[in-house]
Amino acid sequence: MRSQAVVVLYVLTLVAVVVGVDVVFFRHQFWERLMVNVGIVLAFVTFSLRLLKRS
Repeated sequence: MRSQAVVVLYVLTLVAVVVGVDVVFFRHQFWERLMVNVGIVLAFVTFSLRLLKRS
């Protein structure tokens, strides 16, 4: 149960960061927003894989 809560919190944090960056910096720029969103998701995936590797 605890691991599910951590995953949900991690995904909600990812969504909040993506939406926040979209609204604040890239509201009317589609391609730039898409590239930054992909970069943020890749950074979150890399971070999560490094955490899983340590566990």
